[in-house]
Amino acid sequence: MPTQEATAQVSTGPVDVEQAEAALVEHYPRLVRIAYLVLPPGLGQSRRVLTAHSVVQHALPRNRVPEQRTGGDPGYACVRTRVLRGALGAGRPPRRWALPRRAQLPPLLPQVWGLRLFPRSGGSDELVLDQRLSGLSAPARAAWVLRGLERLGDAEVQRVLAAAGVQDIEEALAEADEVRAQYALLESPEFDPCLLQARPPDLMRRRQHTRAAAVAVAALVVCGVLLGLPGEGWGPDGAAAPPYARNPAAEQALDPANLVKAEPRAWKTSARTDFSAWPARGDRVDDERLLRRALAVWARPGGTVQVSATPGTPSGPPAGPAQLLYAGEVDQAAVVLLHDGFRLVRYAEARDGGTAGAALDFARVDGADTATANAVVAGRADGNVRYLTAPWVRGVAVRNLLKPAERAQPLSRRGDGVTGITASPAVGSGCPHWNVLQLRDDTGTRLMTDLGEITPARLTSGPPSAPHDVTDRAGLAAWSRTACLLPSMRANGVRSVNSWAYARQTLPEGDGVARWLCTRADTWRGTGSRVLAQVQAPAESPVAPGAVAARAEDSPACGPRSPQVLAGVLWKSRAGRWYVLAAGSRQIASISTSGGVTGTGRGPVLALPAREGAHAELNAVLSDGTELSALG
Repeated sequence: MPTQEATAQVSTGPVDVEQAEAALVEHYPRLVRIAYLVLPPGLGQSRRVLTAHSVVQHALPRNRVPEQRTGGDPGYACVRTRVLRGALGAGRPPRRWALPRRAQLPPLLPQVWGLRLFPRSGGSDELVLDQRLSGLSAPARAAWVLRGLERLGDAEVQRVLAAAGVQDIEEALAEADEVRAQYALLESPEFDPCLLQARPPDLMRRRQHTRAAAVAVAALVVCGVLLGLPGEGWGPDGAAAPPYARNPAAEQALDPANLVKAEPRAWKTSARTDFSAWPARGDRVDDERLLRRALAVWARPGGTVQVSATPGTPSGPPAGPAQLLYAGEVDQAAVVLLHDGFRLVRYAEARDGGTAGAALDFARVDGADTATANAVVAGRADGNVRYLTAPWVRGVAVRNLLKPAERAQPLSRRGDGVTGITASPAVGSGCPHWNVLQLRDDTGTRLMTDLGEITPARLTSGPPSAPHDVTDRAGLAAWSRTACLLPSMRANGVRSVNSWAYARQTLPEGDGVARWLCTRADTWRGTGSRVLAQVQAPAESPVAPGAVAARAEDSPACGPRSPQVLAGVLWKSRAGRWYVLAAGSRQIASISTSGGVTGTGRGPVLALPAREGAHAELNAVLSDGTELSALG
C-alpha cells in the first residue's frame, strides 16, 4: 500500500523530477488502476485500458514541482495528483473553440494493433460495483477511489481533489456516499488494467475496413480523372464510387424502376411470412433519385460511405433486382431498406439529400420466419433506436428486463410501421437498464433485443429441444439476472438467444439455492455461436447478474444437437469459506474433479471444500457411460 489515511501533514519542499519518476515506476500498477477507475466508462474497456496507461505515462512533471503537503511519499502524492487531473480531464465536455485535452483523444502511445485488451472478468459483485461507479460523475468516482483504494480520510480527499482541479468537492463527496463502501473489491483483477486479456477485434469488420480503405484510394484516383472530364461526374449516384465498366445485368439491378414491391396485403396469403412478404412502405417509395442513390451506393460504396456488415455477410452488389421494403424519413435521415433474398441492406443519408456521411449496413437474414422477420432497426440517434415492424405485428411495447414485475409500456407506431423512439441497450457502458421490444401478432408475443445490428435478436427460454418465447413470470425473472450478460453477444450476427436453467443446487452452509443457466446465442450464418454458463446464487439485488462460470465459442453445447452441459465455479460462502461448485444437465450420472481439488460425487451437482484461488478440472459421466468435459 503506497498510502494510508493521513494523520498529520508536513511540508516537504519541492519535488524533483527524479523523485517523481521513482514513485511512478514503483507504484505504476496502482496509479494505472486509479486512472482506469476514474476515466469515463463510455470509452469502452480496450480504449480505457490504453488511456489509463497513457495518462500515467504522461504524469511525470518536466520540472521541479512546488512543495507538497502530505503525510506520505511526496513524489507519489505529486504523480497521483497529476494522474487524477489527466483522468478527470478526459470526462469533461470539450470547450468551445478549444483544442481537446490529451486524455479525450485516443492515446498515441501505448498502442496495440490487431488486439483488444481488457481486464479479467470478475464476479457478480464486481460487475454491480462497476455499474454503480459508471453512474457517478468523474469527481465522485475519484473521491470514492481515494477513499477506498488509497484509504484517505475526507479531509485528505478534499485536499487531493482540490489539487487535481475539482471545483464542487462537497458535491462529489456527497455523490460518492451513495455507493456502498465495497472497497475490498477495488483490488479485484476486474479493475486491474495491468493484468490483461487479449482478444482479436471483429476480424470481418477489420477486413471490410481495409477493403473500404483500398476502395477509397482507388475512388480518389478515379475521381481525379473524372473531374478532368466533361459531364456530371458522380453526381447522379450521390456517394457512390464511379463505375469502372458497363455491365448490362448490373445496370438493370441498379434501375429503381426494376425494384420488386410486394402488394400491401400479400403477407396474408403468402406461403412464407418473412421479409419477402413485406410491402414497400414509407413516404418516399416513389422518390426515384433517392432510390437510385441507394442502389448505386450499394453497388459501389464511395470512400466517404460508412459500411458495416454482420460477420459472414458479403457486402457486394445485388445479383439482380432487389425488393424494396421501405423508403422514408426517420428523424434527420432518409432511409432505404432493401432485401435481396439473402441480405437486408439499409442505406441512410441526410434528410435534405446530402450524401456526406452516408451509411450502408448489411445483415444476413436467410431462413427468416415469422418470429425473426418481425422488426428491423430503422434508425439510431443519441443512444435511442426506432424500429420498422412487420405488417403482421398487431401490438408494440417496451419492457425493461431488469424490472420483470413491471408491465410493458406501449410504444407508438406511425402508419408506415416505424415505431417511436426507445433507449437502446446496445450503446454505452454499464447496465442501468435493458429495454427490449415486445411484439404481438396472431401467433403469440415475443421479445426482441437490439444487439447493435439492423436485425434485433429474439429472446427465448427453455431446454434446447423446446425453446419458447419469454412471456411467463419465471422466464422474465430469470432473464432479469441474465440481461446484463448480453453485451458479450453484440456485433456477432445473432439471430436468437436462449437462456436455459439446467440445474438447481443447494449451497453449502445453508446459503440458499443457486440456479445454473446456459445462455446460447445462435447466429444467422449457423457458425460462431456463443455459449455462457452462469450460476445465479442468492444476492442482495433480485436483478444482480449471474457469475459467468464458463464460456465457449462455436460450440454445440446447450443446443439441440448437444444439450448436455457441465460447468464449475469457485464460490465463497457468507462465512468466508471457499468451495468448488459444479453442476451439469440432468443426463449426468456423476461429476469428478482433479488438479487443485480432488473429489467425486453422484448426480448432476457437486460441492467440495477448496482453498482460495484453487483450480480444479471437471469431468462428468452421462447415464449412458459417455464422458463429458466442462464447457470452455
